[in-house]
Amino acid sequence: MVITKRGLVLSATAATVAAIAITGVGIHLPKSLAVLRESPKELVDEVWQVIDRSYVDGTFNKVDWRAVRKEYLNKSYSNKEEAYEAIREMLKKLNDPYTRFMDPGEFKSMQIDTSGELTGVGLQLAQDEKTKKLTVIAPIEDTPASKAGVLAKDIITKIDGKTTDGMDVNDAVKLIRGQPGTSVTLTVQRGNKELMFPLKRARIEIHPVRFSKKTSPTGDIGYIRLTQFSANASKEMADAIKALEAQNVNGYILDLRSNPGGLLYSSIEIAQMWLKEGTIVSTSDRQGERDRETANNRALTDKPLVVLVDGGSASASEILSGALQDNKRAVLVGTKTFGKGLVQSVRGLGDGSGLAVTIAKYYTPKGRDINQAGIVPDQVLELSDEQRKSLQTDRDKIGSQDDPQYAKALDVLNQEIAAKKGNRAEKKF
Repeated sequence: MVITKRGLVLSATAATVAAIAITGVGIHLPKSLAVLRESPKELVDEVWQVIDRSYVDGTFNKVDWRAVRKEYLNKSYSNKEEAYEAIREMLKKLNDPYTRFMDPGEFKSMQIDTSGELTGVGLQLAQDEKTKKLTVIAPIEDTPASKAGVLAKDIITKIDGKTTDGMDVNDAVKLIRGQPGTSVTLTVQRGNKELMFPLKRARIEIHPVRFSKKTSPTGDIGYIRLTQFSANASKEMADAIKALEAQNVNGYILDLRSNPGGLLYSSIEIAQMWLKEGTIVSTSDRQGERDRETANNRALTDKPLVVLVDGGSASASEILSGALQDNKRAVLVGTKTFGKGLVQSVRGLGDGSGLAVTIAKYYTPKGRDINQAGIVPDQVLELSDEQRKSLQTDRDKIGSQDDPQYAKALDVLNQEIAAKKGNRAEKKF
């Protein structure tokens, strides 16, 4: 399996479908699929064939996939909508919330430009693999949901008063999406509490990287916050590192908190900016074949690095943080990450609809399978509900001394910088 920018998009995003328009890149239709399918039944079979060829589990999660084909091709479909419903039923048998069908409208929302313009409330959602409940992966920073106080791991129980019990993620997204300026109310379960969030939909331009130079007892350090692994994330990350290197910072804090993931190749390219050598990630398909991505001796800096993670750091964030931790390139600070170790490909179908298919599992350089397990930081520091609320209501506190996890990361970084300077002094002596 080749990880490439062209052809299929290999996405390591945690969200099944965001309640926004998800940034996509390079989605191409093979010529054989570019002709509109006249037969709804043919579309059903096309989806079956894609799963049969490429699904990560050769047992199809212990489903008799050939019997499924016979069942659904023996049915009659009078229109595309009936075929779409049948496809969704068929895919549900896999019990995999990340393998999903998108009708032409839903698929089109995956193919917006790389400008990063999003429309919605700013949530990335998934169906919990165990409970099947509609779960917030992470609110996107500076969006209506984030400003209102929605948190990672919140369970959405109602949308405008309508229960989400048994609701498909695609159906939930349709209810949450809408025109900018219109409103939607989400009811969420957080522990034993039920909370209501009236949200106004908006159009938001998102730049995934923000950075600044900060002072510390050991001199200036660079602070970089990465909010998602979109198509332009690697370029913005490279620009940030180069700008901070030009300012002679002594070390870095890379903030991946509440970063739900994104494009797989983006996480690999960013890892190569921090790692001079070593494995970044390996992937395994149904044959057990592994594709290993490695550093390419083109790191932009070798200065001390601390990475901030939390329960909203998922998938591509876990690839990056796992690579840096296993290679002892960085110290991880914060709380255990989300735990999604599956890779999806997104491909177009003949009638303009689309299909996301789980095609592989990924492993950290030391062979850790973090799916549902997450990555435990080297230094664990939990935030109280009050501290989380304080950071969400005043975003300027993030990455400051009023941010307890940042303060801890800065303390750890100062120790790393001092140790590195001490080693250099010993060598000179």
